[in-house]
Order: sequence, then C-alpha cells, then structure tokens
Amino acid sequence: MAPLGGEQGYLLFFLRWFHFLAGITWIGMLYYFNFVQTPFFGSKFVADNPQVRAGIVRGGLLNTALWWFRWGAMFTFITGWLYILYVAFHLYGGLREFAATSYGWKIFFAGMLGTTMWANVWFVIWPYQQVVMRSAEQVATGGQAIPDAAAKGARAGLASRTNTMLSIPMLFFMGAAKHLTMTDPGGAGQKWGALILLAIVIAAAEINALVGPAAPATGGKKTLATLRGTFWGGFILTAILYIILAILFR
Repeated sequence: MAPLGGEQGYLLFFLRWFHFLAGITWIGMLYYFNFVQTPFFGSKFVADNPQVRAGIVRGGLLNTALWWFRWGAMFTFITGWLYILYVAFHLYGGLREFAATSYGWKIFFAGMLGTTMWANVWFVIWPYQQVVMRSAEQVATGGQAIPDAAAKGARAGLASRTNTMLSIPMLFFMGAAKHLTMTDPGGAGQKWGALILLAIVIAAAEINALVGPAAPATGGKKTLATLRGTFWGGFILTAILYIILAILFR
C-alpha cells in the first residue's frame, strides 16, 4: 500500500486520527462500565447503601458516561468506514482490488466486529439503559418501578459484556492488518469462506446477546458472566478467527 501525499495524505491522516480519538473514548467507556462500574454496583458496599447506586443513576454520572459512550461509538463507526472506503478506492483502485489483499480482509474483519458493537450500543444498550434510568427516577419520586426495567438492565449488561469480548478480536485485527503477514486471498472460495466464518461468529454472539439467558451465570451467558470468562472468550475467539483466516489464505 503506497502512501498518499498532498491533500489526500492529510485527509487520510485526519480520518485515522479522529478514528483513534473516537475509538479510545468509546472503548475506554466500555471498559469503565465493565471493569469498574458494574463490579462496583455488585459490591456489598452498594448492596448495603442503595442510595449510592441511586445517586450514580439519578445524579447524572451514568447519563454523562452513556453520552460519551454512544457518541464515541458513532464517530468511531463513521470515521472507520470512511477510512476503509477511502483506502479501498484511493490506494487500491476499488473494493474488488481491496478485497484481493489480506490487509483488506483483516481491516474488514475489524470493521464488521466494530459495526456489530456499534449496533449493540445504539439499539440495545442505550435504549435499555434509558428504561433503567426512568425506572430509578420513578421509584425515587415515589412511583412504581417499570416492570421490565430489571430485565432490560440485564440484557443491556449482556450486550455490553458481548462488546467487551468482541473488542479483543476487533483490536487484534486492526493491529494485525499491517503487522502480521498473511498470504493474499487468491480465489472466490477463500473469500466466501472468510465471509461465512465472520457471519457465523457475529450471528452466534448476537443471538446470545439479544435472546440468550440474561440472568447471571446461566445458559449462554455463563462465559460472559465474569470478566475472566469474557477475556478468555475474546482471546479464544481471536485465535480461532486468525487461525482459520490464515488457513483460508495460505
């Protein structure tokens, strides 16, 4: 991939820069929710002091964190796909030529995993957390809790843990695109095999996130019930994706 000079080079640089800034914001907030806030909510301190949880939910901290979370995801999504399309058409001459390279496939894998995570943010986590926050507000002002608030909160949590797992192969393939060599795909069979593999992974993760058991440590959520399980799931998934992709593109 030859570097671009002049205005095109600057545009590509700024696309990457803003993609990095937005991505760090998004994934940083994702890790904050999963590594810090959720374990804190489950601690004995919060169980013994429900006003602490109410203060976080009603005091603006959760709403502010979710604002940066969802808009970080949106700008990461937009700049990421602009970058992929720009590189495909200006450095490779089109999508077909881009798809004939292992670089293109590794970036595409990262982009599709990121797109799945973005969809979870905007269509599962954020809408369901709004229900949780409205329910907390109603209870605090003397009203009744929204009946399905707890279930939606659990579903949002499962989708968030799913995103944490998917972030590991997503970041791997972003870094691997130019730093881990792999033979370029030669035939249509290889490309279809890669697409089928990616579709199976995304479908399995999303089916579990959207309709799998959301109660702690049951059924399909058992792997994602703990941070350790989530990490292992992410690293194992990364290894499976890369090994099969390397076999396909050998």
